[in-house]
Amino acid sequence: MDRRRFVIGTTASAAALAAGPAFAQETFPSHAVTIINAFPPGGANDAVTRPLAAALEPILKQPVVVETKAGAGGQVGAQVAASSKPDGYTLLSHNNGISGYAEVDKLFGRAPKTTRADFIPLARLVADPILLVVNDQQPYKTLKDFVDDAKKRPDTIVYSSGGLYGATHLPVALLEKATGVPKLRHLPTNGGGPAITALLGNNAQASTQATSATLQHIKAGKLRALASFGGTRSKILPDVPTLKELGYNVEYYLWVGIFAPKGTPPQIVSILSPAIEKAANSDQFKTAVTNLGLEPGYLNAKNFAAFWDADAKRSDEAVKTIGKVQG
Repeated sequence: MDRRRFVIGTTASAAALAAGPAFAQETFPSHAVTIINAFPPGGANDAVTRPLAAALEPILKQPVVVETKAGAGGQVGAQVAASSKPDGYTLLSHNNGISGYAEVDKLFGRAPKTTRADFIPLARLVADPILLVVNDQQPYKTLKDFVDDAKKRPDTIVYSSGGLYGATHLPVALLEKATGVPKLRHLPTNGGGPAITALLGNNAQASTQATSATLQHIKAGKLRALASFGGTRSKILPDVPTLKELGYNVEYYLWVGIFAPKGTPPQIVSILSPAIEKAANSDQFKTAVTNLGLEPGYLNAKNFAAFWDADAKRSDEAVKTIGKVQG
């Protein structure tokens, strides 16, 4: 090889190496995005996340895969997401439970496995008002009937929930504190479905459950809704008063949100956030959610972060009210 050729070749190689990182940078997203669903199939998270993923695919122009990582009341999925590479390709679908994990760990003297600081809130998709529902065989027609009887018979009325410190356990603590009701008797189960089954079988007399989860049973006359934890009356149950209307400053929702792991670059978040917003406001997603009996409750990243702050305070308050309970 002559000297001139070697110099040109070496210079070209050096230039290629210098330019390498620029050429190596990928346009996000360049392959499939995975959304970890932290709860079992068939629940609210699963039912809401799958239509979102379907609506998101044509916007991101890449496959969006929903992968279930359920267990420990949603903590398994949260831990998997928190420890994943913060590159935008692994997101998390979670609910209220993500707010209270650290407070529960603190209550038991454990080091928190995850905290809210481990996640970047991208969007709230739905916010399903919690209802206080009773078995139709029970005599209660109003919240006052229920509260009056509970005060006369402490630790007698049984309520079911989907598990200790979960999204259908915490609102009972808020209700007890607001109304002055002595503690009701708790029947924890392995999820919202089993809790509703216990209520339908009259093994529990009451429960706090999402509107969408109980709507069919209310319409069938098997359950009776006494009050809503929503800020306003539900459009699908307009005759059910809110706790605020009845004089109790309590508000609580079963919400589903999408999160990214801490450390996800701002430029990636700036692509994901508007993409999720477009998907969440699509007719495809809204129709799917409405068919589930849910009312769309989209909040963008900024508004969701503010909502999450307030919701976490409610969750922490409820955990402290409940106190240390062994499962």
